[in-house]
Amino acid sequence: MIDPRTVQVVFADLQDSIVALSRTNSPADIGRSAGVLGHVAQVLDIPFTVSAAPRPGGPGIIAELPEAPPYVRGGPSCWDDRPWREAVAARGRRTLVLCGVTTEIVVLHTALDALADGYDVIVPVDACGGMSERTETAALRRIEAAGATTTSVASLVTDMVRDFTDPTGRQVITALHALMS
Repeated sequence: MIDPRTVQVVFADLQDSIVALSRTNSPADIGRSAGVLGHVAQVLDIPFTVSAAPRPGGPGIIAELPEAPPYVRGGPSCWDDRPWREAVAARGRRTLVLCGVTTEIVVLHTALDALADGYDVIVPVDACGGMSERTETAALRRIEAAGATTTSVASLVTDMVRDFTDPTGRQVITALHALMS
């Protein structure tokens, strides 16, 4: 079981113009999964950050994510952005749940950098998108070989919440039902 008090969520490059490029997961499915993850993070009081690649006209974060000012960075890894990295470190939560587009770039490099810095990393693959099945699979293998865990939003959330009869559990299971709509 995962203790939600040790977790923080990282939404990376979940921007309209980038999510639309996913070839492994539909933009609608990515949005739905990331939205459920964001909702559950709020229900469980799990902090989250939004990291964005610079885009003409602004970040353009997908509407499904909870409101948060994005950290706009210049490189392929969220770890390259000092203000973002300091915000993550200041929370003292050593388990990063990391999702985004593309898996082969921002998810891969951020996961590897976080692991090298001593964080535990969990990647819910249904909230990620890649350039091709083949290249995304290679990236996920590399992430797992480095010590991260790959899973789904539903599996992750049910690792954190095991009782659906209390008020929080009812909110969580209701949110998970949105994954199937």
